Order: sequence, then C-alpha cells, then structure tokens
Amino acid sequence: MITPISPEDEKLRLAAGGRGPQNYMAPLSAYTLRDWMRRLRRGTRKERYFNHIPAGEIRSFVGRRIWDAYFKFCFERNPWDRLISLYYWRFQTEPRPTIAEFLATDIPLMLRRRGRDLYTIDGEVAVDRICRFEALSEELEEIRIRLGMPEAMELPRAKAGTRVDRSSHHEIPGEAERRKISELFREEIELLGYRFQAE
Repeated sequence: MITPISPEDEKLRLAAGGRGPQNYMAPLSAYTLRDWMRRLRRGTRKERYFNHIPAGEIRSFVGRRIWDAYFKFCFERNPWDRLISLYYWRFQTEPRPTIAEFLATDIPLMLRRRGRDLYTIDGEVAVDRICRFEALSEELEEIRIRLGMPEAMELPRAKAGTRVDRSSHHEIPGEAERRKISELFREEIELLGYRFQAE
C-alpha cells in the first residue's frame, strides 16, 4: 500500500524512481450509504489508507495475524523542532503570530494527536521500532539492513521550502514556551529521552 502525497512530493517520489499511490482505496464492500452518496455526487472514492493513519486503524484493516507478522517502524521528531516546523508550515508569510500566541491555540494539540497517538494502540507502543527523525540517514540504514534491502536508501528533500527563518529550534522559544512544549509532549520526551539543550 502506498498512499498519495502532495502533487509536488509525488513528482519528487517518481523522479527518485519510487512508485506512485497504489492499493490504498477502500473496497466497495466497505462503503457506507454516506460513502455511496459522496461517490455519486462528487465522483470521489473512499480511501482506506492515508498519510498518518493510526496504527490501530491499520491493524483493524489488515488483521492481527498480518499485523503481528510484519516489522513495523515509525519516525518521531524532537518535539521542540517539530512544533517550530509546524509553526512555519502553518504561517508561511508575515505577519506571523508569536510562538506564545501559536502555543495558545488548538493547533499544537492537533500536532500531539498526529504524533504518539499514531504509533500507539490504547496508549501502548504498537510498533517494533521508533526511529528518530534527527538521525534519518542512520535510522534508514539500520532499517535497510534489518529488512535485507540490497541498496542504501536515498530520500529526496521534500517539504523544506516553507521555512525562511532557518534558526535552530533552540533559539526560538523562551523559557515559558519551552516548558509548555515539554508539558504537551511529555510522553514522547520520556519515551525517547529527548532533552532541550541550548546549542
């Protein structure tokens, strides 16, 4: 199963020799009345698998036997950097709200739900390995060896053009903001041993 991504990223994936989206649509037998109405009205089909799908949903679709038989891995990112990255993704032009104003919205909570909640089921880690995004190349090499893939993986650089300010996440938030991020992502920080360290 390969889920679709943005048109720009699809071009990068194809240019790198990757396959396009496949086997991600729901079978017609899984359609509800609402799905059929949407298909008739808009001509759209129902996706079963999508980017950032939670582990619990995948397991319910593929079944416990297949789920347990596969090697499952995911990537987690330093929470402070992840939040600053989302800040620049959401607010690509000036004027931007301050980091403190951004942290006072519900957007960071959405980011929280699209993190740890994706690779846990009922609060328990449901994957075999959690890789660190900060060590992407090294982690991918270990995954390649674990899976017995013959060649090193090279990923294109995607989603990197929206952040004009290239400051380190260490330089941006103040102490109050750092504490708020630490509280919001406490479980991820404890699980992976992240620490906020000044550069």
